[in-house]
Amino acid sequence: MSQYDSSKFLVVDNLDSFPEELKGGIVAIGNFDGVHRGHRAVLDAALGLGHGTHHPVYAMSFEPHPRTVFNPSKPVFRLTPRDLKIEMLRVCGLEGVLILPFTKEFAGIEANAFVQDILIDTLGISHAVTGYDFHFGRARQGTPDFLRTAGATHGFGVTIVQREEDEGAEIISSTRIRDSLAHGDVAQANGLLGYRWFFEAQVRQGDKRGRDLGYPTANLVLAEDCPLKHGIYAVKVEAGGRWHDGVASFGRRPTFDNGAAVFEVHLFDFSGDLYGQTLRVHLVSYLRGEEKFDSAEALIVQMDQDSAEARAALGSLRPLSEIDTRLLDVSA
Repeated sequence: MSQYDSSKFLVVDNLDSFPEELKGGIVAIGNFDGVHRGHRAVLDAALGLGHGTHHPVYAMSFEPHPRTVFNPSKPVFRLTPRDLKIEMLRVCGLEGVLILPFTKEFAGIEANAFVQDILIDTLGISHAVTGYDFHFGRARQGTPDFLRTAGATHGFGVTIVQREEDEGAEIISSTRIRDSLAHGDVAQANGLLGYRWFFEAQVRQGDKRGRDLGYPTANLVLAEDCPLKHGIYAVKVEAGGRWHDGVASFGRRPTFDNGAAVFEVHLFDFSGDLYGQTLRVHLVSYLRGEEKFDSAEALIVQMDQDSAEARAALGSLRPLSEIDTRLLDVSA
């Protein structure tokens, strides 16, 4: 696929109805949680192979996350839940994604059966692209070398993409990005992703305390397992098809009730009712940690400073990559 064209993107979650349009294609295989720079090296390799050919290029991914299936008491926080991962893969310029249900039974499939029954008989692939650490089949017997051998035997190409490192020669991984968010290191998380990390959530009814303070907020609840550090953030928000700059507080509001964690977003120069709407929030920068103030007046003084700092950060916003440009309208 030589050009970005989201209109043709196909989402397939049933092997029994795999579309003819994707058969014979080049498939990038992986979990792709976060669709970070390391993942995009795999996707870009697949797109490069498809450039100038008639072969469709698509991704194969798995839901839920394998680590969650094998250890349900400690589910993996998803940088990009299913729908957002689909969105990211679409934005990357692929022609579709095949999402296979991941179960313990699926994990127990023999590697030979995965190749023959899925890659060859059902998908009829022309080429498989995976990362250096991708394994499949019972007891992880489907190694990169196994896949290379299978490709040579059955007549499909295989490309194994080596580890992608950051500017400090450290491997880029979803785990590092989760850890960065947990420490409030938004700059590092976004740098490893190659775009501003974002989430979606529906606006819920709040106590309207922000309005009384002169900072009305849209109240969002993040996933229970979200590791994001409590604190104040500069954010870019999409609401109803329009982009807004804003400042957000994530935490338990220790100055008032120290209650359940809420992500409270104040949109600059905005008036209107957002209740019930789903917002997309991109984290631009981490401003400071959550604090308890002696009075509402002291809090307002700090909120004024936070807003000024957030406006400055947003005013100098530049895209991190072409993907970031497609995701985030920095001119809005």
